[in-house]
Amino acid sequence: MAARKGIPAATAFEVAEALHLQPSQLEAIYDLSTKTLRSYLQDKKLLNAASSEKTLKIIALYNLGVEVFGEADAFLRWLGKPAHGLDGEVPLRLLETSGGIDLVEEELSRIAYGDLA
Repeated sequence: MAARKGIPAATAFEVAEALHLQPSQLEAIYDLSTKTLRSYLQDKKLLNAASSEKTLKIIALYNLGVEVFGEADAFLRWLGKPAHGLDGEVPLRLLETSGGIDLVEEELSRIAYGDLA
């Protein structure tokens, strides 16, 4: 429900900080320039429904990743390297789409349950 109403643009920057994203990565995930995102932040605007949903999914993914790997640093290292279970894709690059986020979440679940195939 929160996604439909929109969440503060500040949350996107909190996600970027937690994931140690470069500006270009933030732009790719939100399909907005950092200038536009900063304008939203300054004007206290809400993200649209699609960006809000993506943000909430990434937050849930981050929490799952920290749970699976036991610490944020280990999860972030995994997120930045090619993953066998994702056909060699770098999980971080998959966060650009909602479907990609789902694939990364599924891979984390497989890792959590020991199914690495």
